[in-house]
Amino acid sequence: MNALVSIIIPVYNAATYLMETLHSVSELQLKYVEVIIVDDGSTDNSKQIANNFALNNSGWVKVLEQSNKGAAAARNAGITQASGKYILPFDSDDLLCPNFIDEAVQVMESDNMVKVVASQALFFGEKSGLWNLPDFSLHALAHRNMLPVCCLYRKSDWERVGGYCTDFIGREDWDFWISILKDGGKVIKLPVIGFKYRMHKNSKRNRTRKYKHKIFELLNQRHPDFFKQQLNGPLRIHRKLSKPFNTFLSFCGLPN
Repeated sequence: MNALVSIIIPVYNAATYLMETLHSVSELQLKYVEVIIVDDGSTDNSKQIANNFALNNSGWVKVLEQSNKGAAAARNAGITQASGKYILPFDSDDLLCPNFIDEAVQVMESDNMVKVVASQALFFGEKSGLWNLPDFSLHALAHRNMLPVCCLYRKSDWERVGGYCTDFIGREDWDFWISILKDGGKVIKLPVIGFKYRMHKNSKRNRTRKYKHKIFELLNQRHPDFFKQQLNGPLRIHRKLSKPFNTFLSFCGLPN
C-alpha cells in the first residue's frame, strides 16, 4: 500500500486497552492511511489482538514483531517499514479522534516549512480534562517536553536525524522533537482535539518520572549546543532555574 500517512503503534502488554485504541483508529475511515502495529515482545495476548485486527482490516494494517527493546526501537522498526510520506506515532492505550489527520495533512502539504503539526488533547481515565499544551518555542522546548507523542511529521525528518534514540528509557519523544526542530522549522497546533490520553497508574507518563536524572543527562549529552543557545548551558533538574543558574556561573567565570 502506498499510504500518505502511516500511523505507528508500539505495543507492549497493552491487551487491556488495545482493542479500544484500534477501534478508534479504524473509525477514521481514511483511504490514504496505513496502520503499523509493532508488538514489542508482549507476554499477554496483545499480539493476538493486533493480528486479529489486521486480519479484519487487510490491506491497510500490518503487524510487526520484535523482542522487547522499548518504545523508541519499536517506533523505529515500524517507521522503517512505513510507506507514508507522513508519520503519526500513537500510543497503544490512547484514543484517536476524527478531523485531526485530515487537517494536519492539509497544513503540511501547503507549507514545507512546517515540520510538526500538533493538536489539543484530553485526559481521560484516572484524570480528565483538557491537556493544556503551551504554544511552541525552542526556548520552551528546552525546558520541557511540550509536544505529545501524537504529532504529524515527515518521514524524511525521521530519516534525517536517525530516528528515535533508543538509549532513552522515557521521554524519547522529547529528544526526537529537539533533534528535528533545533535547526529551524514551524510547529503548528491545530484548535481541534486530536487524541485522548489515558491516565492510569501504568501509563508511560507516570512510569518514566523516576528516570528524570538519566533522561536529563542524555539530553545534555546529545544536544549541548541547543541547550547552550537556549539556556546558556545545560538543562538542570530544577528546569526553571537552568538559564539563571547557567548565566550566573558564566558571569562568575565558572564552568557549567
